[in-house]
Amino acid sequence: MRVAGGDRVRRLWAVWVAGALALLPAGCAAAPLAPSPASAVSTTAAARATQRVSPSATRTPAASGSALAAARQLPVKGRAPMTGYTRRMFGDGWVDTDHNGCDTRNDILARDLTGAAFRPGTHRCIVVSGTLVDPYTRTTIHFVRGLRTSTQVQIDHVVALGDAWQTGAQRWPTARRVAFANDPLNLLAVGGRVNQQKGDGDAATWLPPNKAFRCDYIARQVAVKRKYGLWVTAAEKAAMLRVLTACPGR
Repeated sequence: MRVAGGDRVRRLWAVWVAGALALLPAGCAAAPLAPSPASAVSTTAAARATQRVSPSATRTPAASGSALAAARQLPVKGRAPMTGYTRRMFGDGWVDTDHNGCDTRNDILARDLTGAAFRPGTHRCIVVSGTLVDPYTRTTIHFVRGLRTSTQVQIDHVVALGDAWQTGAQRWPTARRVAFANDPLNLLAVGGRVNQQKGDGDAATWLPPNKAFRCDYIARQVAVKRKYGLWVTAAEKAAMLRVLTACPGR
């Protein structure tokens, strides 16, 4: 059953993607390293849990941020080898890149879960429970922090780290890779099982089982690849265009 929390996350993502795409000029080169947008994760946990986009973002015309148009402009190249890739090339786990006192995993849990509860004495940073409507499967997951339960909800890199490594990230300095791995634009709380199934898949090899979310998912991938100047393979671009053709107004 779909609940209001899932609809809230989808609406936030749709506006966020439109705003991100609208701010990127056509044919833009790799963007310079910058901190994650302040609108992505608020400076207080309470604000993160009930986050709202800025008025300027909501006024962005949909056409100016068309994911379909942006996808058509993504550069196409072959994949670089995975040589040298490890998760540690993108930093040692979740860090506090926005300097709000909370690590990125807890920031995203606070953003995406409804009814989030926090561990006392952590300044509302450590999420101990909440409810997730997994956008990838439309299933409801009751999250409880613990050694055997925390993995039921995982934080997915919408553009997988392995995919990024093979499409430009291996040439970045370490600081840029850490920023990429902790950028809320590229992160979403999802069910652990489906996240493991995805692995490092791109649009050509994996799409969310929830077909209703595929436009939002691909639009987010396009926004991330544009922001960071990553390229796509021919098969990946074709898959993106197939999905976005069904929702040209995204």
